[in-house]
Amino acid sequence: MAGLAVGHPMSTAASGSNPDTSVLYDINGLAKAAPNWADRAVEFIGEYGIVFGLGVLMLCAWWSARKREDAPAGVAALLWAPLAAGLALLVNVPIRGFVKRPRPFLDHSGLEVLVKGKTDYSFVSDHATLTMALGVALFVAHRKYGLIGIGLAFLEGFCRVYMGVHYPTDVVGGLALGTAVTLLLAPLAMMLLTPLTRWVAGTRAGRLVRSRKAAAPVVTAEPAGRGLPEQPVHRDNDLAA
Repeated sequence: MAGLAVGHPMSTAASGSNPDTSVLYDINGLAKAAPNWADRAVEFIGEYGIVFGLGVLMLCAWWSARKREDAPAGVAALLWAPLAAGLALLVNVPIRGFVKRPRPFLDHSGLEVLVKGKTDYSFVSDHATLTMALGVALFVAHRKYGLIGIGLAFLEGFCRVYMGVHYPTDVVGGLALGTAVTLLLAPLAMMLLTPLTRWVAGTRAGRLVRSRKAAAPVVTAEPAGRGLPEQPVHRDNDLAA
């Protein structure tokens, strides 16, 4: 196996005494049994592939959002995705410094470590935080692509444990952190970003926000009251597709 096996496997009794460590050994043990090409594939997917895939999903969601009735709101939600991910990673900096949890291969023997050079703290996982923040923000903008994005975030968490660089709880903490930051700040972000995208829609760069074929807002007439003329009322569709 091309990965770096650290020390000798710890005893079954020791591994079973801590569910976090036990699951770590169970998942990472798959790397020992897998062929070299499979380990290399998981290494690439876990380090770069899933983040790239989320970027492709965001482009697809942007292309779709531009054609919707309230395109500026959909594009604003997509703008929030990378901002949410960046904020979640910033929030993780003091958390890592406070917990100071070493990487699992530093405290436990017998792990198959597929990525060398990881010397920073383990809790919480930056990759899990980043991918879940992107996935949840993508869900706010477009449900179909968002569900795929959230699924990719869970796959990212599995890959980090498989690679021997994170405990399962590191991953769970990252998924929770990415979700919390994205959802808690989403209302404020949409309040600030939607006026910006609506303004851009009216400029020469408007095609970045609204497609030429985008439907105009639905206009209906509702009574304004006795003795008053009917006034047009604009109704926008829900943000999520």
